Amino acid sequence: MNYYHIARESLGFFPTPLVALSKLSKKLDGPTIFMKRDDNTGLALGGNKTRKLEFIIGDALAKGADTIVTAGAAQSNHCRQTAAAAASLGLECHLVLGGKEPAQASGNLLLDKIFGCHIHWAGANRKGEDIPDIVEQLITQGKKPYVVPYGGSNELGALAFVEAYKELESQRKSMNLSFTHIIFASSSGGTQAGLMLGKKAFNSPCQIVGINIDKGETDKVPFDQYTLSLANRTAKLIGADYEFSESDLILNSDYVGEGYGVVGALENEAIALTAQTEGILLDPVYTGRAMGGLIDMIRIGVIKKTDSVLFWHTGGAPALFAYSNDLDFAQKF
Repeated sequence: MNYYHIARESLGFFPTPLVALSKLSKKLDGPTIFMKRDDNTGLALGGNKTRKLEFIIGDALAKGADTIVTAGAAQSNHCRQTAAAAASLGLECHLVLGGKEPAQASGNLLLDKIFGCHIHWAGANRKGEDIPDIVEQLITQGKKPYVVPYGGSNELGALAFVEAYKELESQRKSMNLSFTHIIFASSSGGTQAGLMLGKKAFNSPCQIVGINIDKGETDKVPFDQYTLSLANRTAKLIGADYEFSESDLILNSDYVGEGYGVVGALENEAIALTAQTEGILLDPVYTGRAMGGLIDMIRIGVIKKTDSVLFWHTGGAPALFAYSNDLDFAQKF
C-alpha cells in the first residue's frame, strides 16, 4: 500500500485510547469487550469523522479551496466536526442540514452555530441533494468551494480507516490482545470500507461487523453495494491488489428499528447500561444503536462468551442533549 504521498492535515489527537470494558462484560456475562475511543479524537468533542477530515481537508487545501460545503442531518456529528475543522483553518463553512430550523439550537446544531458556519435548511434533503445549487452560488461570489461528501465517505475518508486499522494493530500487539470481532455503527460506508481494507492489508482473522443504523441509500445506491464499491475504489487509490465481494461485507441490519434517528428501547438500554457500568457516553443515533446490537448479539448467542470483541466508539455524545425527550434516564441495571 502506498498512500503517504496523499495530502493530510493534522486535526485530531492520535492514537485514541483502547480500553477494556470489563464491568460491562461482567454485567452481560459475556465475552471480553474492548473499546476504541474515537470519541476522544479531540476535534469539537471528538468523533471518528476527524480521521476522515484529515485526508479530505488536506485535499481541499491542496486544491486551493477557501470554502467547505457538506451536508447531514440536523444533529450530524460529521457536520459538527467539519465546521470545527474549517474554523480552525480559517475556511468558510456551509452546512446543508435536513429538516427545518428549530426554535432553539441544541446538541450538535448549537456547536455548529458556535463555530460560525453558514447553515442552509434543506427539508427532506439531508444527504446533500441541494449542494450543487449552493456551490454554484458560491462560485458566482468568487469563492473556491470544496464539497466534503456525506459522512466524509469517499476514498479519502475510507483511507483514514486503513490508517486507523494500522493504529489499532500497533496497540493490539503492544497490549498482547486479539479480537474475534470489530463492531461499529455503519451509516455512510467510509468507516466500514476502510476497516475492511485494513483487515485485508494486515491479514487479520477478525470479523468486521457494521451495525446498519439507517434504512436509506448512499448516492442513490443500496448501502451494501456502495460500501463494497468504496472499498474497491479505495484499494485502487492506494495501489492495493484487493478485490472485495459480497462475502467480505458483514452488515447487520437487524437493529435499524423505526429508522434513522428514531430512538427506542434498544438505544435507551445501551446508553444507560454503558454509562452506568463504564462511565462512558454513547449517542442516541449511532453508537447507542450499535452497542444495542452488540448487547443483543451477546444475549442471543451470536457472539459467544469465548469471543473477544472490539467496539469502535465513533463519537456523537453531543447529540444526547438534543434527544433528551427520547431518553429514559430512570433506567437502572
